Amino acid sequence: MSATPSIQVPMPRGVAGATPAGEMRDVQFPLVDRVATITVVAVPAIMLALALVFGWGSLFHVSDFLVLCITYTLTVIGIGVGFHRLFTHRSFKARPWVRATLAVCGSAAAEGPVIEWVATHRRHHQFSDGEGDPHSPHAGASGGFLGALRGLVHAHVGWMFGPPVRADEDRYAKDLRTDPMMRFINRTFVLWVAVGLAIPFGLGVALTGSVAGGLTAMLWGGAIRIFMLHHATFSINSLCHFFGRRKFETGDESRNLAWLALPTFGEAWHNNHHAFPTSARHGLGRHQVDPSARLIWLMEKAGLAWDVVRISPQRMESKAL
Repeated sequence: MSATPSIQVPMPRGVAGATPAGEMRDVQFPLVDRVATITVVAVPAIMLALALVFGWGSLFHVSDFLVLCITYTLTVIGIGVGFHRLFTHRSFKARPWVRATLAVCGSAAAEGPVIEWVATHRRHHQFSDGEGDPHSPHAGASGGFLGALRGLVHAHVGWMFGPPVRADEDRYAKDLRTDPMMRFINRTFVLWVAVGLAIPFGLGVALTGSVAGGLTAMLWGGAIRIFMLHHATFSINSLCHFFGRRKFETGDESRNLAWLALPTFGEAWHNNHHAFPTSARHGLGRHQVDPSARLIWLMEKAGLAWDVVRISPQRMESKAL
């Protein structure tokens, strides 16, 4: 049996690189990718469970909390500002070293290499909540409570373990594939995940003066931080397409989920985002907190970012429900 099973992915009409209706396109999925996905998703959850059951008092200190906050902030910025707003939607431009730093921080989140992540998310927007969306809780879901539950589980984590659906990177992320720096960071993804574990260990040793302090810091600032950020991000795919409020007409089921905005640094204003995907700011309302947009504003003031995409009140009014 081949170690690289193939799957046929439909290519829609009216899109650059599309094949005629009814034709399919083979995409290869190495078995090692499936094993790596299971490992990255399962191990942090297991580590969190063990820490809570066997050693909360002895395995969590003020220094661990500080390291957790630092590493979570860096990686959530890498995903939200870097992978999402800069690389996927090109909502602003940035200096090369800023692009590289954001790509490295996003890679350390262990959500997949930057080019694969971007291609998958662009495909999600093209087919949002329709056939071809990699992680919709609605596409193909049956009715009733159990159907809704299955859809949510699929959108949250199931899509990564079921029949594999990978966006064609040559079609959905050609701009990044032609960027030498992005190709290098994409190719060395495992290195950046390892760096994301080494940094909390080093911080823990520096703060406590002991290897034991480094190990507990790596537990909380590494494995458990990955678990927390994974499920915050996964909740955008699942919860933000099922629960919450809709302010704009988008043609899909994207919704704003206020309580999730802070842990995702503004990504949970998801209906706003689907209405205006290229907007650098997702929290378009007066009281919609969006730390990622604030960081982009600060970068712009410092001359590190420019051509920041903003949505006029008139455009927002035109799509308001």
